[in-house]
Amino acid sequence: MPKNKTAETSIDPVDFIGSFVENDEKKKDSIELIKLMRKWSGFEAKMWGPSIIGFGSYHYIYASGHEGDAPLIGFSPRKAAFSLYVYSPTPDNEKLLEGLGKFKISKACIYIKKLSDIHINVLEKLCKASIAYLNEHHECACR
Repeated sequence: MPKNKTAETSIDPVDFIGSFVENDEKKKDSIELIKLMRKWSGFEAKMWGPSIIGFGSYHYIYASGHEGDAPLIGFSPRKAAFSLYVYSPTPDNEKLLEGLGKFKISKACIYIKKLSDIHINVLEKLCKASIAYLNEHHECACR
């Protein structure tokens, strides 16, 4: 079985932001996301793979037998937009998205340009709901 690319590393997330993020507003938003997600999750920020800042972890096993670990919640300050890894597909979360603000979404990722485009209180609810969902459906460090 191949090794997962997205594994926890020893790189300091703040050092990563300083060296990877070029835009000053994105740096400021990244530091703010670290503070918020640490508070909401109860876990310190850790780097996962080369560019994801994650909080806590859970273990997953797919029907195919592939398994691994992933952060409970996290983000990546990519050049075009922030990738927020905070969404679990539940009816309640679908409703929360309606009040989030300006974003795009893929199957498991929410994309925002900057924090001022969204409502932080809604992001908090999404993060906490995702942690609860993962705790209920996976082996989770949040227990």
